[in-house]
Amino acid sequence: MKTLFVTDLDGTLMRSDLTISDFSVKTINRLVEQGISFTYATARSIVSARTITSELKLDLPVITRNGAVLAENNTGNIFEKALFTKREVELLKELLTELPKAGFVSCYFGDDMIKTFADTWHTEGLQGYLDYYKDDPATVIVPDINGMFTGDPGYVTLIGDKDEIEPIYKIASEYTGWECIFQKDIYRDEFWLEICPQNCTKAKSILKLKEEYGFDKLVVFGDSVNDLPMFKIADESYAVANAIDELKAQATKVIGSNEEDAVARFLIDYLDSSITV
Repeated sequence: MKTLFVTDLDGTLMRSDLTISDFSVKTINRLVEQGISFTYATARSIVSARTITSELKLDLPVITRNGAVLAENNTGNIFEKALFTKREVELLKELLTELPKAGFVSCYFGDDMIKTFADTWHTEGLQGYLDYYKDDPATVIVPDINGMFTGDPGYVTLIGDKDEIEPIYKIASEYTGWECIFQKDIYRDEFWLEICPQNCTKAKSILKLKEEYGFDKLVVFGDSVNDLPMFKIADESYAVANAIDELKAQATKVIGSNEEDAVARFLIDYLDSSITV
């Protein structure tokens, strides 16, 4: 039986210090060398993910932006990306009046991505994000909401307190032509709302990989709200000990925490591997 293993990154394969341990990296690389099919699915962009996963030697495409972008981990090359239609861009501008204060837009020029921020007052959550990435050449400050949607827009992110972001989520989620994910950040107290084109979820991208590569079985690992869809389609799903209760309730089993190399250790036991690291 040909099995596909897929893990989330933040809070699952990654530790709370935003790293993947040497043990996990070496274990996964050895297992891939031995022939297992392993990849990750994350809300991060491929650029952001690769700052953490660059030492993983993965043969399969990785799933980024919650399923909106398929890319190669080793090079960062994008295989496939979903974009908003012109009508959806106009609707986003109309509905998300608070976007300049609370969010940014990921826009593509070919395979190059920029993140556009409006030149205005920002929520504390967004300002913290902007301060962190202020020296990133992909960070671009524009005059207003119209300037935020440039090139080919493919992803909208809003960050702030729950009472700042939840009303925006309620408005955005009324439209069924795109996907909305609203959840608390696992590292900080703020909440994130992420909006991407329709049919872009981790689950749908995983099913695409499963079909294209002829996998018979799917095993997944996760910790948070955006992992629920892939848990529902998996043959086996494993929640880390630090996962939200809702995900644990859907899981085949709860394993160790992200601080304990739980995914790597599970794979060794599951595959009955004699691997030494």
